Amino acid sequence: MLETLRQQQFALARHLRDPSVNAPPPGIEERRLRVYRELFFNAIESLLSTGFPVARETLGDAAWKALVRRFYAQHRSRTPLFPQIAGEFVAWLDTQPDDGGIPAWLPDLAHYEWIEQALFVSDEQPLEFDPHGDLLDGVPLLSPLAMPLAYRWPVTDIGPGHAPATLPESATTLLVHRDAAHQVRFARIAPLAYELLVSLRTHARTGREHLTALAADIGADATELQAYGIELLEQLRAQRIVLGAAIVPPA
Repeated sequence: MLETLRQQQFALARHLRDPSVNAPPPGIEERRLRVYRELFFNAIESLLSTGFPVARETLGDAAWKALVRRFYAQHRSRTPLFPQIAGEFVAWLDTQPDDGGIPAWLPDLAHYEWIEQALFVSDEQPLEFDPHGDLLDGVPLLSPLAMPLAYRWPVTDIGPGHAPATLPESATTLLVHRDAAHQVRFARIAPLAYELLVSLRTHARTGREHLTALAADIGADATELQAYGIELLEQLRAQRIVLGAAIVPPA
C-alpha cells in the first residue's frame, strides 16, 4: 500500500512539472489535475516574476513564461525554501547550453537582479576587526555584505526595448553592498578598483601586499598604485565597505 501511494505521488509530481511528457496517475479527474497544474506553476512563476522584473519585462510575457516552465520542468531544486528559489533559477540559467534558445545576456542580468535579494537577506558576519586599524600594513577586511561583480554584458543598461545583440569589448564592473540602513546599493567602479576588491575578498594579505601584487599583475608603477590604493581603501572604510583591519590571532 505504501509503495503504491509513493508511486502515485511521484507520478503526480512528474505530471505537474511537465504534463506534456508525463501522464498523470490513473483515476484523477482532469479538472482537478488542471487546478493543481495551474496552482503549482503559477506560484513559481509569480515568485520569479517578483525577483526578476527586468528579465521578465525584457523577454516579454510569452517568452518569460516559456522559460519559467522549462526551469520548472527540468530543474531539481536543492532547497524547499521559497526565498532561495531565485538563486536556484540563477544557477540553472548558468548550466544552459549556448544554443539552448536563452539570450546570451540573460544569465548575467538574472544574477544582477538576484544579488540584491541575496544580500538583503544575508546574515553573514565579519571576522573580528579593528575599525581604526592600519589598512596598508594591516590586513584590510572587506565587509561580507559587499561584493565586487564583473559582467560580460551591460546589465545596468538592459531593459525593455534594449537587449544587446553583441558582446561589449569591456566588462561592466560593479560594487554591490548592504549599508547600515539595510539598503542594498550598486555602484559602477573602475576595473582597477574591481581587481583590488576581488583581491581583498580572496586573499588575507596586508594592504601593501595586495597593492604590490596588483601592480605586478597589470604592469603599473608600485609606488603610484600604492598611493591610489590607500586612498581608495580609506574611502571604502568611510563607507563601511572595508570595515577596518582584521585582527589576526597570534600564531
